Amino acid sequence: MRQECRLLQGQKSVLSSSVHLFTVIVTFLLFSAAAFGQNAVVRVNQLGYVNSASKRAYLMSKGSESGATFSLNSGGSSVFSAPIGADLGAWGAYLHVYALDFDSVSTAGVYTIAVTGPTAATSPSFKIDTAANIYSKALANTLSYYQNSRDGANFIPSSLRTAAGHLNDQHAGVFHTPSFDSSDNITSGPTSTGATIDASGGWFDAGDYVKFVETHSYTVAVLGVGVRDFPNQMGSGSSQSDFTAEVRFGTDWLLKMWDDSSRTLYYQVGLGTGNSTIVSDHDIWRLPQADDTFGGSDSTTRFIRNRPALINTAGGAGAKISPNLAGRLSASFAICYQIFKNSDPAYASRCLLAAEHVFDLANTAPSGKLLTVAPFDFYGESEWRDDLELGATELYLALQPGNLPAGLPHSDPNFYLTAAANWAHAYIIGPGDAGDTLNLYDVTGLAHYELFRALGLAGNPSGLAVTQSTVLSDFQKELNNATTQGATNPFGFGFPWNQDDNASHGGGLSVMASEYKAMTGANTHAAHAERWLDNILGANAWGISFIVGDGTVFPD
Repeated sequence: MRQECRLLQGQKSVLSSSVHLFTVIVTFLLFSAAAFGQNAVVRVNQLGYVNSASKRAYLMSKGSESGATFSLNSGGSSVFSAPIGADLGAWGAYLHVYALDFDSVSTAGVYTIAVTGPTAATSPSFKIDTAANIYSKALANTLSYYQNSRDGANFIPSSLRTAAGHLNDQHAGVFHTPSFDSSDNITSGPTSTGATIDASGGWFDAGDYVKFVETHSYTVAVLGVGVRDFPNQMGSGSSQSDFTAEVRFGTDWLLKMWDDSSRTLYYQVGLGTGNSTIVSDHDIWRLPQADDTFGGSDSTTRFIRNRPALINTAGGAGAKISPNLAGRLSASFAICYQIFKNSDPAYASRCLLAAEHVFDLANTAPSGKLLTVAPFDFYGESEWRDDLELGATELYLALQPGNLPAGLPHSDPNFYLTAAANWAHAYIIGPGDAGDTLNLYDVTGLAHYELFRALGLAGNPSGLAVTQSTVLSDFQKELNNATTQGATNPFGFGFPWNQDDNASHGGGLSVMASEYKAMTGANTHAAHAERWLDNILGANAWGISFIVGDGTVFPD
């Protein structure tokens, strides 16, 4: 669930930008031509299907397949056959997309689907197995992604990483945010404050080497919940995909970007865009270890060698914090406390104190654009009430068990439960209610779930701005919107295919559908939980997995 990649970042010039764009377009067109040149194709989840779950593949055909049948074959033998399912609609040149359902097949093995009819087609091979066996490699792949994205001295050597990068970040100069024009080029600044901080560590952003609190805090929170709630899959109980060290690595960087002693926030390291006198991260192709000496004494590359740490635009010590950052940053720190309070109480206490201080400084009446990253267009978030709901809820969950460290501004967990309920209510009656589903830009898919759980721990008290029923109803509204969207395309995907972030939205929707069952015990969205994940792992019009390394066919 990491922030989305920008495929066209890093071009050295307008010419190389054009060449790279041309290459991407030609590659896509050739790939598309090959994919859509066949008269019939079968699309499957390339990772495989969980044996106890709903299972659907898709037959795409340019002509009618009326009367056709399909079979599942394993080891040269047919183990299941049935008529093809409903015609779900058209997609491009394929006038018919048929459902191929095989829920009853549960024996672990490797299978292919063969369609017999007016136009024959065969699927790629795929597995049916337990959830642990199907997705363990994907979790390990995700862990490898974060490990290989580590910045600074504490990198993990691998075939992709052979040296530390950005050691100069250990003494990064602090700068005010530059001004940008409508094309996101710098028009003035950045100007130095004269101060320096240790901004080393953290993960590269996806597709470049800039580091953002906006995306880090979301990532740390989501990974932290995974470690906390699924210790055998994502925590110390897993030998292949223990994310505990990565959660701490990400939290360590956030603690550097939040100076708790002076109550000062730094929100970004590095520049993604520049101008004729400033070479930026996105202007050049290179390995991260080249940056500390890149360009020698060339003044145009000064911010490549010595990357600026951008200070909170509202000011320095004690300044208000944009509510989106305050909410998700306090959530990350509160989750840190929940994870490490037993194994490292001193570290956990530091996180909890920081969480409370950050939350107290939230600007709860923002005007204009939120502070996300510079330039804003890179991650143009507009909703913030969800972030404060998440931050308050995680603080409640941190305080609720008791036995707290001394010196907290607020030690009564109900202080945060009340705040969480208020911000959930503000979201529900606000302009962004149910306008999105779980992803970087709207975290109610996690915040509502966590608040529902928190309200349950508190006995679902009366007198708060929301109840469990209120929260569940709004959560259901987001899922209903997704299923309505799914009815507009033959693959049932709950997010528009022609918008950005399909992978993160598909994954987020699958998480929400699973959370719904945990909240209600109902299987209402159980099939959606599987199919939305199928959609991003190959069961789509293109027959590609949207996550590199997961499945058999994915972008290089």
